[in-house]
Amino acid sequence: MKSIFKSNSLSDDQKTNQSLSLRINVFFFSTFIIFCIIIVRLAILQFVEGPTLKDEETSRDTKSVPLASIRGTIYAQAGEKLAYSTSVQTLYFTLTREYSETSTDKKTKKTARTPEAVAKAGLLAAGLAADFATYGAKVPKEEVLTKDKVLLAMDLDSKVYSGFMLRPIKRGLTNKEVAYFMEHKGKYPNLTISEEDERHYDKDTVASQTVGYIKPFKNADMDIYRNILAAMKNEGDPGLAYRADEFVGYDGLELQYQRELRGRNGYLMVGVNAQNIAEGIEEVVPPVKGNDLWTTINKNIQLKTEQAILDQLEWVHRNPVQGKVHPDAKTGYAVAMEVDTGNIVAMASMEDYDTNLWTKGTLPTSVWNELMLNYQNGTITPISSGRSGHNFESTVFLGSVIKPLTVLIGLNEGFITTNSTYTDKGSTTFGRAGHETTVRNAGGHAYGYFSSPAKAIEKSSNVFMIDMIGKKLYEKYHEKGVKVWDKYMRDFGLGEFPDSGLPGEHKGIINYFKEAEAGSAQSALVFASFGQQGRYTALQLAQYASTLANQGARIKPQLVSKITDSAGKTVKTFGREVLNEVKFDKSYWREVIKGMNTDVKAFEGFPYDFARKTGTSQQEYYRKVNGVNTKFTVDNGVFIAFAPRENPKLAVAVVIPEGGFGSNSAAPVARKIFDAYDWEYGLEGTPKKSIPPKEDAADKTTGDGEAAEDGH
Repeated sequence: MKSIFKSNSLSDDQKTNQSLSLRINVFFFSTFIIFCIIIVRLAILQFVEGPTLKDEETSRDTKSVPLASIRGTIYAQAGEKLAYSTSVQTLYFTLTREYSETSTDKKTKKTARTPEAVAKAGLLAAGLAADFATYGAKVPKEEVLTKDKVLLAMDLDSKVYSGFMLRPIKRGLTNKEVAYFMEHKGKYPNLTISEEDERHYDKDTVASQTVGYIKPFKNADMDIYRNILAAMKNEGDPGLAYRADEFVGYDGLELQYQRELRGRNGYLMVGVNAQNIAEGIEEVVPPVKGNDLWTTINKNIQLKTEQAILDQLEWVHRNPVQGKVHPDAKTGYAVAMEVDTGNIVAMASMEDYDTNLWTKGTLPTSVWNELMLNYQNGTITPISSGRSGHNFESTVFLGSVIKPLTVLIGLNEGFITTNSTYTDKGSTTFGRAGHETTVRNAGGHAYGYFSSPAKAIEKSSNVFMIDMIGKKLYEKYHEKGVKVWDKYMRDFGLGEFPDSGLPGEHKGIINYFKEAEAGSAQSALVFASFGQQGRYTALQLAQYASTLANQGARIKPQLVSKITDSAGKTVKTFGREVLNEVKFDKSYWREVIKGMNTDVKAFEGFPYDFARKTGTSQQEYYRKVNGVNTKFTVDNGVFIAFAPRENPKLAVAVVIPEGGFGSNSAAPVARKIFDAYDWEYGLEGTPKKSIPPKEDAADKTTGDGEAAEDGH
């Protein structure tokens, strides 16, 4: 028994030793694993996450401060400057800790800048004031930059600017000031000189609303800039960041080509402490000048177009047509578009204004009150783009200018042929029996026998359009006829964006769907057939006229021919672009263009055969008479044309709200546009200005042998 007991006792000791050994091994193994994990984590931090963490550290310790670039120039077709910038030098101050260091009073517990910081800032401000007085240009006493004014501009308490942001001290440094501060960088390490621009617009107010204007970025509508900012953020380039006081495009070409015109800002890389105060400038990257736009606008044609509208407005105020004058015609709109290229050579929205008013950053209330109704482009939008005497917008009903398209629809649908005849009795009816509505031609004229649809267009017959197309669309399609009509309209750009790219383009105001809902599809189609169910912009009408001239090809309106960099190198060009094409039988086009032959007195003596269509759309307004709200109707003048009829070169659209008959109000403006284009470019390819005048038999030579001038 003893031997057995002894054997068991030895076994227990062995077990104890083995257990201790196991625990020691587990401890060392766990320690080894932990150290492995730490080493691997350190490796990940250094080699994998290191660059990212370094970038994050950099972003916390350094900030990029934008330096504005010089904005590019917007040129007219022949190189005249429509919008341009001149360079100015601005002195900026960078706030660092030595000027902003604060301490807290133990008794009052108020925090204020230390006496040393106050003294140093005062010394710098006094020195700058003295330097400005010595090297700067003489200015009126109230504009002198005193020590107190400099201290205010330094914004030492960061009430205006973030701690690390540059503070503008003086804009428009003289050459002497620039030279002095450049030579004394050691004396003024916190000062930076940046080249900036001042924007100017042609004082002739050439296509003001088309060119657009600029405003400080801090006042910009973020809805407008959301996409631009998103794109810049994705690119991650500090040179694309905006400054609050930077001027940016806010309408027209200035906004449409904001990124190209702006160029690329320079920037300062500034070290920043935990209080968001600059520790010093670490890097300076200079800005890159913006690109230049070369527009298709011909300045001479544009100015003649603008003047033609103003002259015609004055004319209809004084000269009675159909027994009355039209004093409520206060606005006018015109677009001239090349048929083959889509180039817009003139785009006039009148009254216009001087866009230089925007370059100061703010507008006095009195000035804004005058501009608020006409500062936008009435050829592309009815919003804030002028109002006639009875508050009509720039978009008016087409009137009879729709009739070429109405006939095309009738031909394509098989309602009529090019040989269809019709007897115009001056009026027609539609609607349910016993509830018919009567519609008449303008003036109640009965035109009699038409040998073809072309004659119906030429005579501008409402009843033909109703009987032969409007009613038949309803008979064929019933309620769906309105959608069929709408499809044809959109194919010609009526109800679609013209796609010029200008901000604020409008699709027009379509009434036929509302009429179909409120009245009937039949009435909608009847009234639409002679131009009383859709209101469109002058640009849409010009594109429509161009599509007729191109026999179905709807061309994109082009306002810019090319973009060049600051060295003059072309970086992008623009050319003819077909948006969509309508396929009709060739005979249909010939018939319709043949019918665009309305007699227009304003074109007497015009040397070219040309296609045209006058329009007089009616619009209603209400006025109280003897306490009763009474309805009145006025006439809007509309005119479209292209010339020459064969091989057309230019399409024109003119709209004069409340101007009366289109032949008397809008057509004379179009004539002057065609004449101006003929002079500059030639409607048959040879500019008239390049053709020497014919020598008159009565001319004599002067004594020195040169021909006497004929005064041309």
